[in-house]
Amino acid sequence: MTNLTFEKALAELEQIVAKLEKGGISLNESLALFEKGVKMSRFLRGELDKAERKVEILLKDEQGKLQAEEFEAETDEDEGTGEDGGKA
Repeated sequence: MTNLTFEKALAELEQIVAKLEKGGISLNESLALFEKGVKMSRFLRGELDKAERKVEILLKDEQGKLQAEEFEAETDEDEGTGEDGGKA
């Protein structure tokens, strides 16, 4: 899993789940897919944990305490506007 990205692992896990839900495969193949799915899930959890730690580091104040900041997702309307709200 050295060159595996989060996106590739998620897509692969989704494919595994779809195959298992569809059924019609042997017990051995189901078990192999389940095992691979567990590995993908662990990889994804690890990647999410790393991202969470990075975000926490970025949000720490000077004393090392986490500062809660409201997250505002950009909308299509926000793109290309300056801080004063006008078009750039």
